[in-house]
Amino acid sequence: MSRALFSCLMASAVLGLMVGSGLADDSGITLKKGDRIVFLGDSITQGGDSNDKGYVRLIRKTLTEKADLGIEVIGAGISGNKVPDLQRRLEKDVLSRKPTIVVIYIGINDVWHGENDPARGTLPEAFAAGLKDVIGRCTEAGAKVVICTPTVIGEKKDGGNKLDQRLDQYSDISRNLAKELKLPLCDLRKSFLDHLKEHNAKNAESGILTSDRVHLNDAGNKFVADTMLKVIDQTK
Repeated sequence: MSRALFSCLMASAVLGLMVGSGLADDSGITLKKGDRIVFLGDSITQGGDSNDKGYVRLIRKTLTEKADLGIEVIGAGISGNKVPDLQRRLEKDVLSRKPTIVVIYIGINDVWHGENDPARGTLPEAFAAGLKDVIGRCTEAGAKVVICTPTVIGEKKDGGNKLDQRLDQYSDISRNLAKELKLPLCDLRKSFLDHLKEHNAKNAESGILTSDRVHLNDAGNKFVADTMLKVIDQTK
């Protein structure tokens, strides 16, 4: 093996360890008075602000209790959205609201919609470039950004769901961007997989954290809220 090839392989191995760790250079956010947080995403985020047990509303309730900070929480989820959709509506639905923090929770539809026809989903290169564009525009507008990895399309353990490998690939893209851009990472996928390994004894497709393999049930909403709060609420 040539020295150049050995060096290349070693660099790839190191990068793989860095990405696989899921750790970003900035571990979280310390909230300040007057913060306005926008949660940007798809139907999971839309559902998270549609009833009192949704994750956006749970976070809003928790942060409202910090009355001295006067924090505003805004849901900006639309069913069926993929990264290109976020790019198109970012100005209208997010930047026009002058957020100080934007939490981006996206990726399920980018993978899921391309299951049978890749053109209906988002190719990995477009997902990475589009997500980076959204992050850059939020940052330029003065907002701090938190990147979330996509969660699950099926709750079976140990890679037992059809799209697990693709979800892991897209999650690595989000992890890598968080590391590259030194942004807080909320690694929801890792948290979900760890939880399901411990709590899905029957290896069910759904019913632990989701109602239909994708959308959150009450337990899933609470789990997401608690996991996100560990990243966006470092004032505790």
